[in-house]
Amino acid sequence: MVGIVLISHSRVVAESTAELVGHIAAGAKVIPAGGTDDGRLGTSTERIAAAIAEADTGDGVLLIPDIGSSVFSALALLEEFESASRVVLADAPFVEGAVAAAVAAGVGLSLNEVHLAAEEAREVRKL
Repeated sequence: MVGIVLISHSRVVAESTAELVGHIAAGAKVIPAGGTDDGRLGTSTERIAAAIAEADTGDGVLLIPDIGSSVFSALALLEEFESASRVVLADAPFVEGAVAAAVAAGVGLSLNEVHLAAEEAREVRKL
């Protein structure tokens, strides 16, 4: 199963989104990586790397960042991975993208398909 890492500046936002997604797409492997190591707002490449390792079951990992430096932190980490095709970054809305990705991952779709589901979530209208 494809793993999903939610990267947020806030530990609470990452954990709460992962909790919500877990209720909608039970069984999906969604790991939060929010905040800094000392509990402040911000991002931590160490926390993100640990979340990637935890989410990786062998089918790939999709990274979904919230804003700004979380994207840059994720991009910096992608350069360190030997097999970048197994860890990819989604340009997706944080909550909607996480839900769509987790549903796709939960039914066994490939990393490419999970990535596409996350990014297509930006087109879903609410009205």
